[in-house]
Amino acid sequence: MKRLFAGLFLCLAVAVQATSQSTSVRLEGQVVCCAECWAEADRTKIEFGTAEDLLKAQSCVENGDPTLIAVREGDKFTFYQLELAKFRLPGKDWLEFIGKHVAVTGSVQKKRNMNVFRVDTLEVLALSLAEQEAAKVLGKEVQMTLKDPFGTSQTLASLKGRVVILNFWATYCIPCRKEMPDLAAIQNEYAALGVQVIGASTDPTEDRAKILQFGKETKVNFPIWLGATTDDMIRFGLGGALPGTVVIGRDGRIVKVISGVINQADLKKEIDAMLAVAEKTARIPQKQEREQVGEVKRQSSEASSVPS
Repeated sequence: MKRLFAGLFLCLAVAVQATSQSTSVRLEGQVVCCAECWAEADRTKIEFGTAEDLLKAQSCVENGDPTLIAVREGDKFTFYQLELAKFRLPGKDWLEFIGKHVAVTGSVQKKRNMNVFRVDTLEVLALSLAEQEAAKVLGKEVQMTLKDPFGTSQTLASLKGRVVILNFWATYCIPCRKEMPDLAAIQNEYAALGVQVIGASTDPTEDRAKILQFGKETKVNFPIWLGATTDDMIRFGLGGALPGTVVIGRDGRIVKVISGVINQADLKKEIDAMLAVAEKTARIPQKQEREQVGEVKRQSSEASSVPS
């Protein structure tokens, strides 16, 4: 009899445990690259998710730091380490969700003094602070005037009619050096199609010799402008983190804001799409002109066939 009761008790305990583990929980919070980055500021006053935060998050994720969700409870935050359950990431890691406010459903477990949340579903509730700032400038025309290495003033307004790839960089920025060959390749491939890459250096203008040496070492084949500032980058929706790139359409309006190193393949797709739209738009007046010429010829032909 004792064995029977013991067996029943064990079965009941297993059933209760299975039920508790399968109970779906919903949490709302902000996805964080690591606890260390979160702790760099008072997050009740300074929101995580600036362009600088997201750039640093790339290295955190690449180094294997666990991705967390910070759930606010009054003036405190509880962290849960994110693990996959039924949910499937669109990429290889959680990087594209970092800084975003999300709602997740799944189950909570305890592992080595860490709350672990196994994610079944994920819904993005709000973009990161950096993405919100970038979204504000899309479709807007932002003016900028800088000087080239010879002291001549150069303006973005003078480049209207071209697709402009405006890249902010500095000689001390290692990731900037890394992406220069990709920008040079885009300049080579698309210059004849009306695309212009511009390198806006944020180094002090008195470092002209150092800037030119950097351009020589990285084989820069596009114009370099000097004297760009953090304020300039903020006006373009980039924040103050280098590198940063802005894609500007033929009409002078901002199409895309890229924080961090560019992905050459993705940028080429963006440029190809813009050129395709421009080509299609250019065909419309040509077609209308041909139709008008044809109509004039038809009317002239009809008039000449009428007996006098």
